[in-house]
Amino acid sequence: MNIQVALDRLTREECFQILEDTGSYVDWIEIGTGVIKEYGMAIVRDIREKYPDKTIVADMKTCDAGKHETIQAFDAGADITTVMAFSADKTITDTLEVAESRGKRVMIDLLGVSENKRIRELQELGVSLVSLHIGKDMQETGESTGSLFDLIQGISGLETAVAGGITLETLPGIVENNPDTVIIGSAITKAADPAEAAMAMKGLIKE
Repeated sequence: MNIQVALDRLTREECFQILEDTGSYVDWIEIGTGVIKEYGMAIVRDIREKYPDKTIVADMKTCDAGKHETIQAFDAGADITTVMAFSADKTITDTLEVAESRGKRVMIDLLGVSENKRIRELQELGVSLVSLHIGKDMQETGESTGSLFDLIQGISGLETAVAGGITLETLPGIVENNPDTVIIGSAITKAADPAEAAMAMKGLIKE
């Protein structure tokens, strides 16, 4: 099970400091949408250069112009780019074609998806990696990640990541559902000691 650290709502300096502190405990590095909007594709390139052996996720949240944005992400050094599940099928298939041609991957963000009918449709399009996601604003209304796994009940053959306000306290319940990747943001990035937080979470998922 991978730990993906989500770098969002951070300065460039904070991103690099957190990675320096936590690099030995995290497997995938997510460059968040807000960070990409602030610093552009240059920060993806810089993190790629600094961490050549890590899997880099560019959280582009593409919902249109799929081919163009996917090429942008991969040219900058990302291994995985994100695309919204509500995008047009053509947008999704375009991104998948670019990824396949480059030996890269697309993660489909299921934010807002409430029925597994769409997930089955995505599988038919060739999707193999999805993110079960409770958004930041939704977290403030009290929604939790626990119910997300209901979306993929009865569906096999998908690699899953899960995101949404995961903390050291809620992580055991997530681990019970055996996702492939756990995406953790502020529980690491806003911790008093990010290295200690990342180490504790890495230890928990290895138990």
